[in-house]
Amino acid sequence: MELRQLKTFRTVATLLSFNRAAEVLNYAQSTISAQIKALEEDLEVKLFDRLGKGIVLTEAGELLSQYAQKMLDIEAETMAGVKGRDQPQGSLTIRAPQSIGNTYLAGVVGAFRKQFPKVSFNFHTCAFHSLEHELQTGVTDLAFLLGDSINSASLVAEPLRFEQLLMVSNPDNPLTQRTKVSIKDLADQPIFLAKSDCGYRMTFEQMLTEANIKPQTVLEFNSVELLKACLAISEGVTMIPEITVRAEIARGELSVLRWEEELMETAVLMIRHKEKWLSPSLQSFLEISRDIIGNG
Repeated sequence: MELRQLKTFRTVATLLSFNRAAEVLNYAQSTISAQIKALEEDLEVKLFDRLGKGIVLTEAGELLSQYAQKMLDIEAETMAGVKGRDQPQGSLTIRAPQSIGNTYLAGVVGAFRKQFPKVSFNFHTCAFHSLEHELQTGVTDLAFLLGDSINSASLVAEPLRFEQLLMVSNPDNPLTQRTKVSIKDLADQPIFLAKSDCGYRMTFEQMLTEANIKPQTVLEFNSVELLKACLAISEGVTMIPEITVRAEIARGELSVLRWEEELMETAVLMIRHKEKWLSPSLQSFLEISRDIIGNG
């Protein structure tokens, strides 16, 4: 078993495609197939199953993927130490919702690149349902989310700061004219909800449940941007972090309801896999994120 075979395997395991792995690694597909076959023969296990036109990892493949990442991390750590490459370089893959990206990460990346211009970045929007797998397999190095906590023993979720949750509606909603609005006033309102894996959505749903309110109309959105656009032209209410709707409120597209009860907060979480090797670039990015987001 060779490191180059493990690199090939990890690429195929991440992309779940021999063709795409060949393109990424600049190999012929026959080379990819030969290296995977050699690994399977050495380990005496099957690493992939074919499912229709695609492939999936077997149980042995899932296990090898975890060990392979550890071995490749050790290789990178060794190279950095032996060659004296203690200055951050390479690339980082970051996942974050647009609201955190616009409000905080732009400043973090700007400050980071002034010190470490050799590091490149890949940014993607966040999807929690696949986040644990991506962090575990090394597809994603670091993620940011808005939520109270992460229910996963394999992830480290570090709260950097807390953001106020607001109750928001269309400016023409009659509730905006009231001096006080309570949870009971939402009984006849359409309820706008963000994606199901969103932490503050669960907080909102809990508030409605505890008040014994069963909305007649619920609108669910995978995109927070679409939720805001629809709410701006429709009757309804949502609870959402202030940083997510700051621009829309300033432009008069959405209005904050005068909530009589104490609204809750949600945390800006910085998330990584607990066994992830902290390369010099990742360690530096963590430190700058703590400084700028935590003290911003």
